[in-house]
Amino acid sequence: MPMASSDKSTRQTGKNRAFRQSLGHAVDGLKALYRYERNFRKHLLVGSLAIIAGIILRLTLNEWLWLTLAIFLVLIAETLNTIVEAVVDLVVGQTYHDLAKRAKDVAAGGVLLAALFAVVVGCLVMLPALSRWF
Repeated sequence: MPMASSDKSTRQTGKNRAFRQSLGHAVDGLKALYRYERNFRKHLLVGSLAIIAGIILRLTLNEWLWLTLAIFLVLIAETLNTIVEAVVDLVVGQTYHDLAKRAKDVAAGGVLLAALFAVVVGCLVMLPALSRWF
């Protein structure tokens, strides 16, 4: 999965010189997440569906705060999981190591915890909003 420029002379190795440059790298990172990480795309889809449901159910400001917190927490957890997987793969390559497995498993567990939190928040926010309709 090469994501860097093929011209080695233009690859950046030092610190960013300007905010715009930092922002460009951040956008590149989000593009890479979307392009290479199937689970990130799934979380984005489910989060988008939750936002659509929230619009239909006319959530209150407080409900929106909880819902967006839950959605972004899952996306951030998936981002951190991707970072851990990439760094572990870079270090161990194609070899197996118990600590590498543990690092990847713990990172995946963090995503699972965030997703469970999102389900709980979704139920606590959406069920009362649904009941207001009936």
